[in-house]
Amino acid sequence: MQKQLTAIIEREGDGYVSFCPEYDIASQGTTVEEARKNLHEALKLFFETASPQEIQSRFHGEIYITRMDVAFG
Repeated sequence: MQKQLTAIIEREGDGYVSFCPEYDIASQGTTVEEARKNLHEALKLFFETASPQEIQSRFHGEIYITRMDVAFG
């Protein structure tokens, strides 16, 4: 089965942190591509080892990524 998931990648210090909000799984890497690849691997391992019940219970079906303006200062 193939599923399209969200990957949020942000710089943190000297590297990058990658996060999949649908399953609350994170990874990291020294480059954006490495962080993405490591997240992909972490998700693959999760799906290979988790029970169907855990996969279902951890899934967050409605994820919305948006930008907004906020006044400050």
